[in-house]
Amino acid sequence: MTKTIDPNKIAQPDLHGILLTAVAPRPICFASTIDTHGNVNLSPFSYFNVFSSNPPILIFSPARSGRDNTLKHSHQNVKEVPEVVINIVNYPIVEQMSLSSTAYEKGVNEFIKAGLTEISSEKVKPPRVAEAPVSFECSVTEIIELADTPGAGNLILCKVELIHINEDVMTDDQLDTQKLDLVGRMGGSWYTHANGDSLFEIPKPIRTKGIGVDALPENIRESEILTGNNLGRLGNLEALPTKTQLDAIANDEELTNLARKVGSDKTAHQKHLHWLAQRILEEGNTTKAMAVLMHAENL
Repeated sequence: MTKTIDPNKIAQPDLHGILLTAVAPRPICFASTIDTHGNVNLSPFSYFNVFSSNPPILIFSPARSGRDNTLKHSHQNVKEVPEVVINIVNYPIVEQMSLSSTAYEKGVNEFIKAGLTEISSEKVKPPRVAEAPVSFECSVTEIIELADTPGAGNLILCKVELIHINEDVMTDDQLDTQKLDLVGRMGGSWYTHANGDSLFEIPKPIRTKGIGVDALPENIRESEILTGNNLGRLGNLEALPTKTQLDAIANDEELTNLARKVGSDKTAHQKHLHWLAQRILEEGNTTKAMAVLMHAENL
């Protein structure tokens, strides 16, 4: 049996879901842009690919909101300052990339919210992501606005002016696919990547507004144990744990047993709590992991 669908006869959100789930995996354009006032924006887009090598042209499409028809800040910015850095996303930064897709207000710097590092570009004004394995400094040569309706795409044609490659992802002066471990976008909240278990899921921060990595306590942000992905997941929380949740975690049996095992060494105790929180994060309980980390702060 085959189900046949006329795209003109279904709702835009339903059509959106079909297109994005069927046309996958899609590479991710992690675009850094800047407006005329110097406000930096960093946002991911999976309507993206390379379309020419001579001249070197990349195209991404920040679509209009399907809910309120507003334009993405990246779209607004390249109309003001026709330059962009397209940073490539690999697995070590995927959670921070996802967090940056939160609908923060215009003027909020997603580099700060996602805990990523700005590094100055050489030929364009927008900064690049220091943690990205590859970054393309681009001039915007054309913007094609496909329609003015919810969900309509806006093709941003980008000419590559300069390429930056982290040598850690190279072998014999060539990009190494396995070392790159690039991430592809699937439907819903699903992704895929080159190494390990192919499919994985990240909670979508579209209808929520995470506190951001910048709102995490300093000792958590600077943890020697937590990864960028761990921080990105924590930054996607809408609020820090309440006093009730912190009181409950202080009496958690696993934490009590750990305190007995470690003894009076505060530094060792905090490290073990960070390892425990990391394990809890990987099990999917972000709020509990955050409570454990804040308990470590209060020792």
